[in-house]
Amino acid sequence: MLRKSGLVLILAALAAVQTAPSMAQEAPPDVAEALQNRFAEVAKSVGPAVVSISTEVTERVRVRRPHPFGGSPFSEFEDDIFDRFFRDFFGDEPMDREFKQRGLGTGVLIDEEGYVLTNEHVIHGADKVTVTLPDGREFKGEIKGSDIRSDLAVVKISAKGLPHAELGDSDGVKIGQWAIAVGNPFGFAVGSSEPTVTVGVISALNRSIQLGRAQDRDYSNLIQTDAAINPGNSGGPLVNLKGEVIGVNVAIFSTTGGYQGIGFAIPSNSAKAVLGDLIEGKKVLYGWLGVNVQDVTEELAQHFKLPSKEGIIVARVLAGSPAEEGGLRDGDVVVSLEGAALKDVRELLKKVARVPVGQRIKLAVIRDGKRHELSIKVGQRPESLESWEARGEGTWRGLEVSAITPELAERYRLTSHKGVVVTQVEPNSPAEEAGLRVRDVILEINRQKVDSLNDFTKIAKKVDGDALVKTTRGYAVIRAR
Repeated sequence: MLRKSGLVLILAALAAVQTAPSMAQEAPPDVAEALQNRFAEVAKSVGPAVVSISTEVTERVRVRRPHPFGGSPFSEFEDDIFDRFFRDFFGDEPMDREFKQRGLGTGVLIDEEGYVLTNEHVIHGADKVTVTLPDGREFKGEIKGSDIRSDLAVVKISAKGLPHAELGDSDGVKIGQWAIAVGNPFGFAVGSSEPTVTVGVISALNRSIQLGRAQDRDYSNLIQTDAAINPGNSGGPLVNLKGEVIGVNVAIFSTTGGYQGIGFAIPSNSAKAVLGDLIEGKKVLYGWLGVNVQDVTEELAQHFKLPSKEGIIVARVLAGSPAEEGGLRDGDVVVSLEGAALKDVRELLKKVARVPVGQRIKLAVIRDGKRHELSIKVGQRPESLESWEARGEGTWRGLEVSAITPELAERYRLTSHKGVVVTQVEPNSPAEEAGLRVRDVILEINRQKVDSLNDFTKIAKKVDGDALVKTTRGYAVIRAR
């Protein structure tokens, strides 16, 4: 009966539309037409503030110097001895060559003075930035500030009285509300500097994603939308029906590289939190405790004798971190911050990140079934958590060493992943007198193998007299003073 009634209502509505064409001109616009008009008004008001950003990055690559005759005449016979002789005779020193890489993205003017908000990855490493307005005018862009973690940046152009968009309140965004993405997909392939407008809804909130090797970027608390976002849309605004910017388009989920209905935007309130520092060119600082944490499950709640699943379990406290200095321990269950209950890991990390570096916070934890109150001085989040964990404990005889991370291996062009790499040598120290230098890899101390940073620390602490150190360049004796 319900299905039949519903069918009748639908058919009746269709009949009304078909039998009353003369009334359509006199009647006020219906909801669909009003919505259509609103989309057009938003596009008209926001579009002039959306700009194209083109970048040029100069990359220096070390390559083999070509032989004067185009290669070794012995190489085709695969004779290594003669080939090496030929290279030694004519020279085989590597040489640096420069390559230009160009990129395209989007940005949005946020005031009439020429400040443009965009993604950090749009301008990352750029030697040259060009901003093109929808009316075709081009300006040289100056990067005022950038922040890898939030993936946000501000570019300044020298112009006045420019159209701009207002940043809205992303905390008021709701699932199911309309969303409009404005940007420059595929750059200038369409042959116009005017931005493209796509429409959808807010599909989800508080999304977290991992993008390949982008480990230093925090892609959490994102807005998900099905408004079409394509390559080149990065840095463009996601706006509501009022024309307010509620997000900065940052990524898509795709198995093909193109739009598949799932796009993500950084909330405008997250942008507001760092905007002042970016405009002033300051480094954006984030509060940090130095812990690995996890949410409480039903099983863990029972094990730790917790009344509910709310709270966060400290799985690991990093050595030398603010958390360790503040007395936090592995296995503690954090239940509140500054008296406010905590539900999950995301809430804890979000709140701590917003605490000014150096400020103390009060944490309530459950330890062995008892409640404890801790006061912890919030530290500054390191550039890379990998580099924090890889650091050595101070210096030893003028040496500062680190575990060999992929980052350091690339920087120092290391081929071995065993041992520790020297990252600093103090002037006039025993290490410098012994001839050690930055990028040396230490493999042994007093005939004991050093395969890791932990090995180095243990062995070095036990050395009293002179130390015989083996590096990839050979042996050296580091005197005791």
